[in-house]
Amino acid sequence: MRVLTKSRFKLGLECPNKLYYTGKKDYANKKLEDPFLLALAEGGFQIEEYARMHFPDGILIEDNDGDYQSLWEQTQALLQKENVIIYEAAFLNDGLFIRTDILVKEGRKIKLIEVKSKSFDPSDDYLFVGKQGGILSGWKPYLFDIAFQKYVIQLCYPDWSVSSLIMMADKSKITTVEGLNQFFRVNKKAGNRTGVVKTIDSLAGTGDSVLGNKDISTIVSRIINDDLVYSPELNFTNAVRILRENYLKDTYTNWPTSFSCKSCEFVTDIENGGLKSGYKECFQKQHKWDEPEFSRSKTFDVWSFRKGSDLFSKGVYFMDELTEDNIGLKEEADKLTMTARQWIQIRKEIDADNSIYIDVEGLKDEMAKWKYPLHFIDFETSAVPLPFNVGRRPYEQIAFQFSLHTSYEDGRIEHAQQYLNNTKGAFPNFDFIRALRDALGNDNGTIFRYSNHENTILNAICNQLNNSSEPDAKELIAFIKSISHSKGDSVEKWSGERDMVDLWDILKKYYYNPMTKGSNSLKDVLPAILNTCEYLQGKYTKPLKEIGISSLNLMDTHVWLSNDGVVFENPYKKLPKLFEEWTAEQLDELVSGMEELADGGAALTAYGKMQYTDISDAEIKELSTALLKYCELDTLAMVMLFEHFRELTK
Repeated sequence: MRVLTKSRFKLGLECPNKLYYTGKKDYANKKLEDPFLLALAEGGFQIEEYARMHFPDGILIEDNDGDYQSLWEQTQALLQKENVIIYEAAFLNDGLFIRTDILVKEGRKIKLIEVKSKSFDPSDDYLFVGKQGGILSGWKPYLFDIAFQKYVIQLCYPDWSVSSLIMMADKSKITTVEGLNQFFRVNKKAGNRTGVVKTIDSLAGTGDSVLGNKDISTIVSRIINDDLVYSPELNFTNAVRILRENYLKDTYTNWPTSFSCKSCEFVTDIENGGLKSGYKECFQKQHKWDEPEFSRSKTFDVWSFRKGSDLFSKGVYFMDELTEDNIGLKEEADKLTMTARQWIQIRKEIDADNSIYIDVEGLKDEMAKWKYPLHFIDFETSAVPLPFNVGRRPYEQIAFQFSLHTSYEDGRIEHAQQYLNNTKGAFPNFDFIRALRDALGNDNGTIFRYSNHENTILNAICNQLNNSSEPDAKELIAFIKSISHSKGDSVEKWSGERDMVDLWDILKKYYYNPMTKGSNSLKDVLPAILNTCEYLQGKYTKPLKEIGISSLNLMDTHVWLSNDGVVFENPYKKLPKLFEEWTAEQLDELVSGMEELADGGAALTAYGKMQYTDISDAEIKELSTALLKYCELDTLAMVMLFEHFRELTK
């Protein structure tokens, strides 16, 4: 049976054409990632199990291998009761199918409770609908999802009264028990849809709840009545009609392309027997594009191109159609403006010019302000909806790791310090700051970060210290303020005498490498500079002991850089796999599919796993080893970028 589910409805709201490509194995889909790892990182399934405990004695309708009719019949049987609580209630009507998180029936009154791992501030009067009267963009998919659920329920039971609530983590609440997060353990072998094993039997054991409800019945009714729309072209009524008709018939909607197609997941460069590209098919059908057009550089690819959507609607699709006027080019003498950087990217792409742009004098002036020894730091952090520690709020920042590389004026580079708190049940932030102070407090050298994350975390810990009873809180706060600056929304303002220098900001102002394709992510910048800079190539193809770089985690025979004769490999791919000495059976039993650390999401996943009380010492050791090596490369990558800048300005 083919039905339009709520997940398909949400996908169709993004673009009705996507419904034609979803679920087809011959089409590429970039979003097909391991849902277990995603859920572990985001805590969504944990929240769902926790929320159910707020409505005890509920009856779970187990999945039945996609038998929609059977699930609907089970629900109907339960709804004959005067009062009942159902988890995963199913409703089916005229090709529309939904399952609800929690449904509470009292007579003819239904409470539809949607559980989300997002957080909210109960004092925010404009949480869902902004001051201008429209739904805030980040909430549209969730609210239309809930509206779709109510709509289908009312089709099944038109005489019943349905109220809609959303249950989320309440940022104003503090957990009153230790280890709330660890009560809900994600495990592939759990044998249920959520993959969560509860280690506690009742809500009372979880202390004061950190979840809260928001009644959104009025908003949902306005959506169903087309008073609040998803987009100017798509209100609720025509969305249900268009999406149901085309999905049930498996027909291509021919919805107009837009600038948002740049993020389409149904795209691939694989041809000749590989997976097909839904993205290509749309542009072939609607614009008659052929290979020459697909080979041309698109406006999609221009970095941070805010005018792209308007120009696309006017038929401007390719970089070689752009002019200085229509991108609004503005230049400044002492740095690259956003539009100037965009124009450099556009011209180099059109001219097939792979040479680096560098403002030598501007970069020289910046570097002249830096004081040796130079310190490069990177933090690994976690923020989860269910706190790990007593006294903490949902999504409160946890800083569990840092790495520090130091570069001296004589050319020596030292992996100077590192910190990792892998102690189960410990709140690490204050010890983290103490260790960072000890690592940076012996000189007045310039400190570097990459992007805003480290400054944001220091601000968060400063607030935590202000509300703590730590005996050295004043000293730690003074240290934080000396190496950071206050955020824009901070009541108290400060700018430290050693405020960290942002290499990300330096790069944007003075440098552009065409190999990054406009990206400023360090993960993209690193391979670009390594494939550009002969100095780095000559240095990092040698073992650490030959180039005089120390490491706290790697053998001195380790080589960071190698090439296949064409390009130099991204060093992040040389990071060792987790548990590489363990058998397949041990891996399956203990790590549940997590094979290597490839990004920050995996790092916070590893930290969450280390907080489980029954994790073995061997597993903690393996996770810790991998985390330390990963974070070390993050700060070494910053050192390499500095060395690249130094060579360019000699």
